Amino acid sequence: MAHQSLSFEGVTDADQVNRITTALMMLDGVDSAEVGRHGAEVEGRARREAMIKAIEALRLPIQVR
Repeated sequence: MAHQSLSFEGVTDADQVNRITTALMMLDGVDSAEVGRHGAEVEGRARREAMIKAIEALRLPIQVR
């Protein structure tokens, strides 16, 4: 199982963390996601680009790297 890390800037509250967690877990190939205010640790075979697009689709005022 592959491990990937994402970094965030601008996540300010638990609602945003929950929305990001849900978006990641809905992706095909994501087995688990631990999300916090500064980033996420994701296990699975999902592509990094797909994870970033899923988070950007939430239209939150944050940056994902």
